[in-house]
Amino acid sequence: MKALARLDDMLGHLEARHRRRVVAPRQGVDFASNDYLGLTGSAFLKEAALRVLARDVPLGAGGSRLLRGNHPEHEALEAEAAAFFGAQAALFMGGGFQANQAIFSTLPAAGDLVAYDALVHASAHEGFRLGRADLRSFAHNDVEAARQTIADWRASGGAGQVWIAVESVYSMEGDLAPLAAFDRLAQAEEAVLVVDEAHATGVFGPSGRGLAHGLQAEVLSLHTCGKGLGVSGGLVCGAKVFIDSLVSRARPFIFATAPAPFTAALLREVLAHLAATPALVAQAQARIAFAHDQARLHRIDRAGLHSQIIPVILGGDAQVMAWADRLRGQGFDLRGIRPPTVARGTARLRISVTGNVTPAEIAALFETLAAYQKEAA
Repeated sequence: MKALARLDDMLGHLEARHRRRVVAPRQGVDFASNDYLGLTGSAFLKEAALRVLARDVPLGAGGSRLLRGNHPEHEALEAEAAAFFGAQAALFMGGGFQANQAIFSTLPAAGDLVAYDALVHASAHEGFRLGRADLRSFAHNDVEAARQTIADWRASGGAGQVWIAVESVYSMEGDLAPLAAFDRLAQAEEAVLVVDEAHATGVFGPSGRGLAHGLQAEVLSLHTCGKGLGVSGGLVCGAKVFIDSLVSRARPFIFATAPAPFTAALLREVLAHLAATPALVAQAQARIAFAHDQARLHRIDRAGLHSQIIPVILGGDAQVMAWADRLRGQGFDLRGIRPPTVARGTARLRISVTGNVTPAEIAALFETLAAYQKEAA
């Protein structure tokens, strides 16, 4: 069959370029996941699950939120999340990808502008593709470029609402957005500032509330629940009219089976745990600081050090995958990141300082990487 042959040829082409993706098993110490607080396998979360089970919370939703899938646990989570993240309202969805897609395919209207950082996540681009607004990118983390992008759009006749899309912590670079400056720009332009907090939630801000907490502009934030929060799903937080509009019009919400009430109940436990346990964020920040010190000591800091995500840019796809395989063989679970996830010529190892590693393991990883660099010199 032609379709099978064509797809097989495509996979072979990717294999030859070292770009074929495969689902690999866990192997070694966790420097690959987004479990930044180490909650996914924690005693706390296991005990929370037992408490939720004891309350007879359903393990499945049985339908979309609009077709009997709604449950008091969803509504309680949304109320508590809105309070925790400092928003009027919140909406719980099945995942961050789905939530980002819903935001950008639903809220910006025809005649509006979405000005977006060049490195925003693929999920945002899916929403852009399905939406009706004008789209213009600006150089990564460049507030003046964003300002000029908006000015150029207005000069060309644009008169609608402006939406500025950024991430607070970028998933492949590990750098932080200059949110204070974007906040000022959004206020000056009467723009909605959409902040993807996926890699900040649980790690940055008071009690892990993220880096957008306390901004003064009209902010719509996304907090994914399967990274720092250790469970799954996505929480969109913002003005009630945004949330009500998503409920009424967002296809990824309307036509998807609701997240399990059990999951919502677990997340309620996690948010309460974060609020009551400041040490969780302090410990995460201490791990990050120690990793940065080790990276500097061993000169593994050429891409910059900003967060729990440390990219080691090697450039070549084959070299990245060879190093990743070798590291896993030595007990360190790192993954190679290649185009099109990152730009051509910037293939990299993505070190993630998770809550599942010790200082000794962090030090050993950077010592090993330094030895690899010496060999390759």
